[in-house]
Amino acid sequence: MKISFLDRATLCPQTVLRAPGFTHEWAVFERTAPEQVVPRIADAEIVIVNKVRLTRAMIAAAPQLRMVAVAATGTDNVDIAACRERGIVVSNIRNYAVNTVPEHTFALIFALRRSICAYRDAVRAGRWIEADQFCFFDHPIRDLAGATLGIIGDGVLGRAVAGVGRALGMRVLFAGYKGVSGQGALYTPFKETLAQADVLTLHCPLTPATRNMIGAREFALMHRRPLLINTARGGLVDESAVGAALDAGQIAGAAFDVVSVEPPPMDHPLMQLAARPNFILTPHVAWASEEAIQTLADQLVDNIEAFARGQARNLVTA
Repeated sequence: MKISFLDRATLCPQTVLRAPGFTHEWAVFERTAPEQVVPRIADAEIVIVNKVRLTRAMIAAAPQLRMVAVAATGTDNVDIAACRERGIVVSNIRNYAVNTVPEHTFALIFALRRSICAYRDAVRAGRWIEADQFCFFDHPIRDLAGATLGIIGDGVLGRAVAGVGRALGMRVLFAGYKGVSGQGALYTPFKETLAQADVLTLHCPLTPATRNMIGAREFALMHRRPLLINTARGGLVDESAVGAALDAGQIAGAAFDVVSVEPPPMDHPLMQLAARPNFILTPHVAWASEEAIQTLADQLVDNIEAFARGQARNLVTA
């Protein structure tokens, strides 16, 4: 069975990727450009991708293809409908980031809520010496205890973030779906969540319904000037509106680990904010603790071996 891994470089070098326990031919490519996809999958039965895009035309050019093993949870880079029509199994990775993403989320929240980056930069610039006393108060510092944490997305990661928030003494609200009412007592209507949150964090997938779900209209509803945290997917927030929301004081700060174009060009709206003391941009690494990536790699091979046994798992159907 021929296996082609198109973007091994998206997993860190120290990650151990064990060989599947069946007879196979293993072709591993560090990176694959769009024009290289077709020749590299032409005779493959299993294709592994993380972020490389597999379009309908590419899939049609791989007549032996029987499985696409996605080395991530998100599968928007794969034409699922084309795979389904061909009977090609698509599997993904699940529940591997239950510690790393919440930890990164709160690292960003703490950094902004206590102005860690602003104070670090001020010390490096000599401000502490200028202050001529044991401390100075140039940037706001706020506790999380007693604050309201609004969470958009109630999956494994959203619930894990909620658990950390409660442990810190925060009031936790799960936002209802945008434009949907009557979801029950466990959910706070979307607009009310925006209005009540001191910290708003996103943990939902990118779909047509969630694309640009936070934009100028939504920023205007954020009466408590919350922090906005996105460790989920680029495209959930209208990135061109973030700077204006910061300038208007509609949000107190923002931190993004994901961008709609990765890597973003220097003229991208979020790159233009990177020097601000109340904005943090990290390079899509919330998922990337060594422990989490090794769990991902192990589960990836588990998925492939299960498929080879005729017991396909972690199936993606839509």
